[in-house]
Amino acid sequence: MGKSIFITGAAAGIGRATARLFARNGWRVGLYDVDTDGLLALQTELGDCSWSQQLNVCDDASVEAAIAQFAGKTSGAMDVLFNCAGVLTTGPFMDNPEGTAKRLFDVNVIGLEAVTRRAFPLLATTAGARVVNMSSASAMYGVPDFALYSASKFAVRGLTEALNIEWQQHDIHVCDVAPPFVDTGMVSNANRVQSIDKLGVKLSAEDVAAVVWNASQKNKLHWQVGRGNAVQAAALSKLPGSAAKAFMRNIAGY
Repeated sequence: MGKSIFITGAAAGIGRATARLFARNGWRVGLYDVDTDGLLALQTELGDCSWSQQLNVCDDASVEAAIAQFAGKTSGAMDVLFNCAGVLTTGPFMDNPEGTAKRLFDVNVIGLEAVTRRAFPLLATTAGARVVNMSSASAMYGVPDFALYSASKFAVRGLTEALNIEWQQHDIHVCDVAPPFVDTGMVSNANRVQSIDKLGVKLSAEDVAAVVWNASQKNKLHWQVGRGNAVQAAALSKLPGSAAKAFMRNIAGY
């Protein structure tokens, strides 16, 4: 039986591109998303190496059912868990209506935690298992007009770093992938803010999928996507607080 990957948010964007890449490389691919039509289309495209099931990461019963289905297809193994499901909101903090934060954190943080927790028994019994979490360049420094999204990705980064240490004893490597703006529906449908226009949308979903592939093969904690983003991350980590703040104000136009 070949290696297997469990992908949340698989019906579109980065999740879909990742599913295609792993399938081309001979992996067995479990596709999970709230979008059943998108899942069916992708499963039809990928063929016998894939299977799918609707998954709402915010619903415990849905998460348990998805993990159980995957375990049944792989005899209880899970080589890689890719937590890709996520939502985005942009604009000034006070322009976001009440309830926005709960929805963002329910999907981006609580849902990711729920899937990871329930996947643990499969990961722990699979030699060299991996968890790859979808983080963001906005987890390097709080980004104006992305306050809630940025905060959610800071949480993902913190969870990733902690589990990277805790789960090493179980032979599970935990890491995250942190791209800037990616040409997906999530970004194109967001309210346009200056930082998007200033930095540009230079990455494709396939660019990120290629980094997820590397993350499934090599031990590294934080994977930056795109050379420019890697340089920016290195610079922000070394700048004094006042300079980092000025840098972000300039990008966002504040």
